[in-house]
Amino acid sequence: MLNSTRKINMNNSHKYIVLLLLLTTGQFAFAQADTAKEKAQMMATQAILFEGRGKTAEAIPLLEGAKKLDSGNINYPYELAVIYYTRKDYAKAQQILEPLLNHKDVSGMIYQVLGNVYDDLGKTDLAVTTYEKGLKLFPKTAELYLEMGIIQLKKKEYNMALQYFEKGIVANPMYASNYYRVTKLFCNSSEPVWGVIYGEIFMNLERNSDRTGEISKLLFDTYKKHINFPRDSSFSVSFSTTISLIPDKTKKPFAKDFYEPTVMVSMLGEKKVDISSLCRMRKKFVDSYIRSGNYQRYPNALFSYQYKVSKAGYIDAYNHWILQDGDTTAFSSWLGSNKNNWDKFMTWFKKNPLLLDDTYKFYHEQY
Repeated sequence: MLNSTRKINMNNSHKYIVLLLLLTTGQFAFAQADTAKEKAQMMATQAILFEGRGKTAEAIPLLEGAKKLDSGNINYPYELAVIYYTRKDYAKAQQILEPLLNHKDVSGMIYQVLGNVYDDLGKTDLAVTTYEKGLKLFPKTAELYLEMGIIQLKKKEYNMALQYFEKGIVANPMYASNYYRVTKLFCNSSEPVWGVIYGEIFMNLERNSDRTGEISKLLFDTYKKHINFPRDSSFSVSFSTTISLIPDKTKKPFAKDFYEPTVMVSMLGEKKVDISSLCRMRKKFVDSYIRSGNYQRYPNALFSYQYKVSKAGYIDAYNHWILQDGDTTAFSSWLGSNKNNWDKFMTWFKKNPLLLDDTYKFYHEQY
């Protein structure tokens, strides 16, 4: 089982609320809790703080206590199961999770973690059945599509894995991990055009993790691989060999009709592929996308966001942020001369994230 490939959702929204409560009320609230439910919440808050520091042994009795005080709250046994799962006590996690399938507040997350437990116990068929049952009940749970895709990756069924990851993107466009998966698959395929788009979306959704840096470097390397300067006077651009993974004459020829020609025009005047030339190309690309009217023919949530960044005056800083791990030395040199603009960009960036939803999203089968 590839434990390192999974990124369990640790009920982040619940944790955020609990942590905020602790930070705003302090230990005084714990002492003054008037009801069993309030005390349970305070205990869970402290448990999650311990968990965040890697002190899961200290978290377990607090969550057990919270579960006893508020037995109807599914969050406490769920958090317990996640802790046992991360401690690789799969039997204990299974013991907690299986009864929760009948809980009135059961969610797709319960099916996800239970399926992972089965998979780590070597019961892959049961894991798949669990994910599938979860998807029937909760078809918008992107995490379940992720797990189904990971199962296919283990089998080296890459096209099937792509289908599951992309279904997850359609189901929940703000869940980052499916973008991470499709980025790596497409950037290492004959269709890297989709990889560079998915990868940039991923970076916007998961801005400060090790995976963010990994994808930054992958995007830079993908550009370098597919924009070639065999001679000083000429260059070539190749991000696609087919119109789509499954050829369909009804689809618009996005890569060959729009993406590659626009990249080529945007690279005119450059002599090599590096962070500086790529940042200039990317700025020209989005300018051309709007100016040419291709935003109407090929509506794209990411390119529209790039234009928003450009209008705010931060496209150069944004492009350097996207590509920084491709050449950290060059990025550091640029940053040294542009610190003021970078700081302004970061302030703006925090307040203006890329937001996606059911009507404003990207998936490659749009084209």
